[in-house]
Amino acid sequence: MKRAFWVSITLGLVAYVLLPLPGGAKPLGERIQDKRAEVEKVSRHEGVLTTTISSYNNRIEALQGQIRTTQRQLALVERDLDAKRAELLRVRDRLEVARDRLERVRSQLATAREVLRARLVEIYKSDSPDALTVVLEADGFADLLERTEYLNRISDQDRSTVDRVRILKERVQRQTDLLVDLEQRAQLAAEAILRRRDQIAGARDQLVSSRSDLRGARNDRAVALRSVRSRHADLQEDLDALAAEQARVEAALRAASAGPGPVGAGPVRHGSGQLIWPVNGPITGVFGESRPGHMHAGIDISAPTGTPIRAADSGRVALMGWVGGYGNYTCIQHTSSMSTCYGHQSRFGTSNGAAVQQGQTIGYVGSTGNSTGSHVHFEVRIGGSPVDPMGYL
Repeated sequence: MKRAFWVSITLGLVAYVLLPLPGGAKPLGERIQDKRAEVEKVSRHEGVLTTTISSYNNRIEALQGQIRTTQRQLALVERDLDAKRAELLRVRDRLEVARDRLERVRSQLATAREVLRARLVEIYKSDSPDALTVVLEADGFADLLERTEYLNRISDQDRSTVDRVRILKERVQRQTDLLVDLEQRAQLAAEAILRRRDQIAGARDQLVSSRSDLRGARNDRAVALRSVRSRHADLQEDLDALAAEQARVEAALRAASAGPGPVGAGPVRHGSGQLIWPVNGPITGVFGESRPGHMHAGIDISAPTGTPIRAADSGRVALMGWVGGYGNYTCIQHTSSMSTCYGHQSRFGTSNGAAVQQGQTIGYVGSTGNSTGSHVHFEVRIGGSPVDPMGYL
């Protein structure tokens, strides 16, 4: 009578949770399905957003490359500008020297021209004797030599004056040409400096714009990541809570219907892969989801405490003991590269180094280690690295 009473009470509570009330909320099973649909929708959105984030990453890389290229161009233009400034200074120094030299040569030419003009006037006014007159008017041979030497000296001086005027004119022309060339070079250097300054200003503006775009792209990427991760985490937390509630209800049903005694493992559950399921129950934690401080390395399968845990495949026990947040933890080596591991056990059902067969009990469900409810944490490892178990179940 007492047992029947508590069974009735338990079934009533379960029905209250599982079945909808008129005008009330949906049944727990439907709520779980709805929440899973939301999680899948967010996961799909996360996949789309991953593409968006990838485009942000590509944009960021392109902007960083553009900034590096602009910085190199800016450095080259600044070095060229420094060279042009130095060249302009040298040209201006030479230009100043050329102007001073031109002024001196012009002054010398003016003096030489004045001497030549005075000499020409003197020759024009005087009746210069010719060679015959000098010979006839000479008082002897000595006087003739003296007169001839005098005439030669005058002639040499006149030629020297003319040559000096000619040479000075040529110097003036050369200095004038050099001055024009230097002035042109100075003008070209000044124009090049102005162009380089414009290029530097443009490069700096481009650099500022690229850096601003880079900050914007990074902010957009961060906002997108925070949004989807926060939404996914909230939904997964709600789903885990609903699944745990469902597991408690199912456990209460099994306990109410079976009465006191050990928890049975139930029928062996096969999937499409080579492994069997270690326990029968709903998945309350998926592979790869973000957990505080780490990524989830397996799947969580909810089951009542004490439920036997089956070996997913035949092999040899490679590890068995307490391992940090895993609590009681067992790993079975199946091949040279593949192993399966089982965490949070309430107690062990085998020993280190033991050979086990597929379906053999190797432990019992519990909540040891970092666990918030009764379940088994199931992992598949290839070469020691965890992979998604759903691909093997």
